[in-house]
Amino acid sequence: MTTTRRDFLKIAAAGAVAAAGARLAQAGEAASGQGAKDRVIICNEDSNTLSVINPNTNTIETTINLTSFDEDPRPPFRFVTGGVVPTHAAMVHKPLYHGAISIHGAAPSPDSRLLATTGRGTSNVYLVDTAQMKVIGNVPNPNKSDKVNPEWLSSGIMVGREPHEPTFTRNGKEVWVAVRGENRIAILDVERAKKEASGVSAGAVRSYVETIQGPAQVWFSADGKLAFVVSQKESKIDVFAVHADKNGNSHPKRKTTLDIKAQDPFGFTPFQKTTPDGKEVWFSHKLADGVSARSTSGDFSLLDAIALGEKARPNHVEFVENSQGKAAYVSLGRVDDGGPGGVASSRIAVIDRAGGAGGRKVVHTFFTHGRESHGLWTNPEGTRLYVAHEQDELPGTPNEGQTVCSVFDVSDPFKPGFVAQIALGNLDLPSGKLRNKKSINLVYVRPGSRSQAG
Repeated sequence: MTTTRRDFLKIAAAGAVAAAGARLAQAGEAASGQGAKDRVIICNEDSNTLSVINPNTNTIETTINLTSFDEDPRPPFRFVTGGVVPTHAAMVHKPLYHGAISIHGAAPSPDSRLLATTGRGTSNVYLVDTAQMKVIGNVPNPNKSDKVNPEWLSSGIMVGREPHEPTFTRNGKEVWVAVRGENRIAILDVERAKKEASGVSAGAVRSYVETIQGPAQVWFSADGKLAFVVSQKESKIDVFAVHADKNGNSHPKRKTTLDIKAQDPFGFTPFQKTTPDGKEVWFSHKLADGVSARSTSGDFSLLDAIALGEKARPNHVEFVENSQGKAAYVSLGRVDDGGPGGVASSRIAVIDRAGGAGGRKVVHTFFTHGRESHGLWTNPEGTRLYVAHEQDELPGTPNEGQTVCSVFDVSDPFKPGFVAQIALGNLDLPSGKLRNKKSINLVYVRPGSRSQAG
């Protein structure tokens, strides 16, 4: 008898659901202040899916399909061919597979109504309507059958080799995509990109801007006049003046290039983010096991360089500011033994920002309740933190074999309280279940409200 993916995951899925339910019962009522339409969206790189969490219940509401499995009922285009389930790597390399490969980066529009996400392996960008949780450009599947998916996936917008992170401009008119496999930024017109995602040739890529080698991410100053570009190939940061015209279209010019060899001698800085007041921009230096902070004005002077410990491997930075204090959180990719319940777990480093520049340091760490933490994002009130993880949970643990998202109460930034570990479960396909796997980025959206990119 041939075992299908559905059979293989049935027992594990049932166990995961039961464990998740028990934890939710203990978690109690939903956090106050969160809107009914709030959602957490997670990029799953290995399954090419987006997990959607309802933060009011801390449960998976749906999974957005960015694969093209099961769009055609005929073999060899089915997810399962001849009763044999191929490996994921084999599936995405089938001749007529046109879905995403390696979904990785994500960013919300300033009004949180759109999400841009990148397919590293397919060199493209997809747009998602966050109110409907629908991929823009999908069309009804002409194959009418209960054995196929009801929709045919959009091809997205092609931008170049290895797009890593997309970022909306502060006015929401453009998306700047760091094309990491090249030395340039692709600038997309948002309205044209919507049309092009629907199959209409609309010139979505307005222009390309040459920058440092291996650009990993763009982030904009609070006023939208400056763009900072980090690299995973050079120990440099490019700073551009955006020069938006009366229609909101940018005409960027390089302002300066910063040498950061002292903070990142390896030339591997994958992530950056500005503080809530917009006065500082923080950078994660993954191979240098540290983070640094610079001014977003003047000569962009170095404010702090903070060591995180040997093989900390920092991924993302997030800021929590409320009545109890001001903290910077850094997700550490390293996995330590001896986490809660003796289960291996990553950690979050907590940096106290209240003391001002020059002497800030790690004052605390806490376990993430997951393995190889990556993306971080808070709700607008700064009371809940969400953590994505790359690795699956180990055998013998409550959510073994599952990728998980963790939730923390950060009402007091220096005393984070564990709320829930959410197993991401599966994408249900006509031919079986595809497990949501290897989470990278995640964002919190409140459609119609200002996002962190706003």
